[in-house]
Amino acid sequence: MADSLAPSFLVAMPQLLDPNFRRAVVLLVHHDADGTFGVVLNRTTELTATDLCTTLRIGWHGEPGKEIGWGGPVQPQTGWMLFAEEALTGSGDVKPVGDGMGFAGSLEVLRRIAEDPPEALHLLLGYAGWGPGQLESELSEGAWLVAPVSRDVVFDVEPAEMWEHVVRSLGIEPSTLVATRGVH
Repeated sequence: MADSLAPSFLVAMPQLLDPNFRRAVVLLVHHDADGTFGVVLNRTTELTATDLCTTLRIGWHGEPGKEIGWGGPVQPQTGWMLFAEEALTGSGDVKPVGDGMGFAGSLEVLRRIAEDPPEALHLLLGYAGWGPGQLESELSEGAWLVAPVSRDVVFDVEPAEMWEHVVRSLGIEPSTLVATRGVH
């Protein structure tokens, strides 16, 4: 595959009937011929960082009510962190994901983050994954829009407003989107 879609946002179109992805904004972290990996950014859970870290015997030194997001339906027992890249410079466990953001999934990174949590931080459980060619097929059916990654969207837009915000950033009026197959 010559061009990777990662990092970018995937924005669910109205005809995507899977309830896991209704009005979802997914950050694509990895995309190649072997498959695609991303995390949903605009779903919340009832868990807090304090809850999560307590179960892992890690001290959480940030806001006690910091929410944990739902990253997707695959392996919801796995945890992921998305943060301003400068929060953990020099860590080999951090993958850059565009626009000054880092992404990680190791307990060691969580321990470091929990000591002094940056303001720009998402903690997520689970992920979204696609097998070889699966995402390309969904794209050709018009199930997703692709948008550029923006750190401001990730950290400054409320989850409930994110889908509409990203659609509008593409110059599209959300009310004009119709549930049809094909390229939009």
